[in-house]
Amino acid sequence: MQDWNLFLWPYEQAVSELKVKFRSLRKSYLNKGEHSPIEFVVGRVKTIDSIKEKMKRRVIAPEVIETDMQDIAGIRIMCQFVDDIYKVVDLIHERQDMQVIEERDYIKNAKPSGYRSYHMVIEYPIFLPEGSKKIIAEIQIRTLAMNFWATVEHTLNYKYQGKYPEDISERLKSTAEAAYKLDEEMSAIKEEVREAHKIYAKTKGKN
Repeated sequence: MQDWNLFLWPYEQAVSELKVKFRSLRKSYLNKGEHSPIEFVVGRVKTIDSIKEKMKRRVIAPEVIETDMQDIAGIRIMCQFVDDIYKVVDLIHERQDMQVIEERDYIKNAKPSGYRSYHMVIEYPIFLPEGSKKIIAEIQIRTLAMNFWATVEHTLNYKYQGKYPEDISERLKSTAEAAYKLDEEMSAIKEEVREAHKIYAKTKGKN
């Protein structure tokens, strides 16, 4: 790669635009006094070192990196409830400014580690001086509980490189199930939670 900064700039632009669009979508729900399926949004572009490591590990040639490495641009959308995740999935499918090219449901089909999340790979056009360019980006949609578990697991992975001791592996699976159980329990009282949010918003508006 001759110039990494030049290569990554379109991905940075895509992440910046996508964060604004999904945050605006959340704001539009709140402005109408409705429950937003989006709790908050973060995004990042892979570091150069991370890209190089993945290229080596997956044997990805430089000339196909833009198509074969789908998570250089990454967006993560956090939701309060599991059914919010599927609402966000539907909203993304309905958008005209991006196209879904792949999706994987790790909520209904959790990974052996216990990992749960909904992954979507999209094509998103950005506009450069020389014309439009389609950027491939990955969107991960998960609940706050799923995100907490995944963040801890990701940190541990740096230490063990995916080869966890048996006791750690079992604890991760157990805590993943506990996190999902929490999501199920919260879903059971979601209407009460949403009503409480409405009352809080009205009270806050009067102060």
